[in-house]
Amino acid sequence: MQFTPLQEICVYYQPKKERQLVGRLIMQDQQVFFTYEKNFSLKGLELSPFKLPITEGKIPASCSHFDGLFGVFNDSLSDGWGCLLLDCYLTKNQINFSDLSPLDRLYFVGSHGMGALLYEPEVQHSSTTNTHSLDEIAAEIETFQKNQDSTYVEDLLDLGGCSLGARPKALLSVDQVDWLIKFPASSDLKDLSAIEYAYHQMAKCAGLDVPEAKLFPSRKGWGFFGTKRFDRIDGGRVHMHTISGLLHADHRLPSLDYEMILKATMHITKNIQECKKQLRACAFNVFSHNRDDLAKNFAFLMVSSGVWRVSPAYDLTFSYGPCGEHCTMVMREGKNPGKSHLLQLADKIGIARSDAVEIIDEVQSAVDAWPQFAKNAGVSKKSALQVQKALQSILLY
Repeated sequence: MQFTPLQEICVYYQPKKERQLVGRLIMQDQQVFFTYEKNFSLKGLELSPFKLPITEGKIPASCSHFDGLFGVFNDSLSDGWGCLLLDCYLTKNQINFSDLSPLDRLYFVGSHGMGALLYEPEVQHSSTTNTHSLDEIAAEIETFQKNQDSTYVEDLLDLGGCSLGARPKALLSVDQVDWLIKFPASSDLKDLSAIEYAYHQMAKCAGLDVPEAKLFPSRKGWGFFGTKRFDRIDGGRVHMHTISGLLHADHRLPSLDYEMILKATMHITKNIQECKKQLRACAFNVFSHNRDDLAKNFAFLMVSSGVWRVSPAYDLTFSYGPCGEHCTMVMREGKNPGKSHLLQLADKIGIARSDAVEIIDEVQSAVDAWPQFAKNAGVSKKSALQVQKALQSILLY
């Protein structure tokens, strides 16, 4: 495979069939710059209002994270699993992946990323994997993980690997519906898919806005947890921006407090109801012991008119977090946040105390029913008890 490092790449915004040239990313003297296309600037659509506001001329990327790339474009790049796949693919094709710039990596994402941003030029390769069953895909992933076998790496990349997160996932169309389906990593609990499905049902009961989800059957094991993609609606794309990319916050390390997330939410949506959604998500993460609440696990969606809203909640499951702490603190408490911290958070943002208490009580009530959610989802007794023990340690005051 012949590959020449890129010095420039075009960025397009495509919410519907027609795409619009947003501007160009330029690599110059080992620094990334962006220039807006004049016609797009005149539309006044702020795709990243905090860190890449519309202005004239070359805008330098000043972020120390993301290898010097603007956060809004880093949101298109993969993490963990996706990086492993791409690096393996590059090595197989005798390309030194350590020499790739962020622009080079966007070349491999092209038009297959999450959200409504596309990049040109892009790599071209065939895709036949949609004919594979989920069990076949799982077997390919298992072979790749166990043996670092590159036999199936093109298949797995074609399933969306260039733009996916830390755990094995695939972007698939099932019955003409776009799904994001998760597969077990080698270190995962055997019934992790059932646990995540139980958490999804519990979150729904707690009043969180969550995408449609299902537990896809498997010939062996607990099946595969999948959610309907909320960045694809009625055949179109929706611009998606994580809080990590929006604030240039490190998504690999604890870097935020929920206070900052809610303040950013109020600033970008200008809607207290959207802040209440974030408070509810925060309460759920606290009471359900979901401590993997990294900056990339919160996102906003922008419709083509430029209006922002909080995305449906995702990546909700039981987790211990780094050293047993939340990745995102609650009023500067990461180890043992409880109801008092949530109420302080609500007060800080201007959410009425009565509304905050109602939200917290509804979440607590749903989480109290964990044993039933676990039973309905087929979670093993051992895992259900392990989760229950952790839930009982949460401060309820």
